[in-house]
Amino acid sequence: MIDILEWLSATAPAGALRRSATAYMFVNAGHILAIGILVGAILPLDLRLAGLFRKVPVEILAPFLSRAAGVGLAAAVLTGFCLFTVRAVEYAANPAFLAKLGLIALGLLNLLIVHFGRGWKTAVSTGIVRPGLRFSAALSATVWIAAVLAGRWIGFL
Repeated sequence: MIDILEWLSATAPAGALRRSATAYMFVNAGHILAIGILVGAILPLDLRLAGLFRKVPVEILAPFLSRAAGVGLAAAVLTGFCLFTVRAVEYAANPAFLAKLGLIALGLLNLLIVHFGRGWKTAVSTGIVRPGLRFSAALSATVWIAAVLAGRWIGFL
């Protein structure tokens, strides 16, 4: 595993990011923006599905916000991977980074369960949010906030 991590850190893109403070800054800013899009879209949706803001029609809100969150997630994964390659060996040994990865995995598992479950389709088509979906929404909000906190924690370890 260490060989793969060292190889990642030795790739040309990783080296370019290490050599250019400007390039690193833009990728880092892109990562922060992507996280903002992800969390900025998923939290209002999760809060609505969890039972708050009941006057806002979920069948109108959910398709747009879930797609926006998906764009943010894809961009965050791409930019995060680029940042990871700069110091792959160090990050792989960082407990906060490992916690962040675990939380992201939990968030993605929850997302798959929600999107392939019957409750999501019912909520999007009829606006009826079942208790299981409410729980998943609360879990989602908690997990994504925790992942952001774990990401901030990385720099302190």
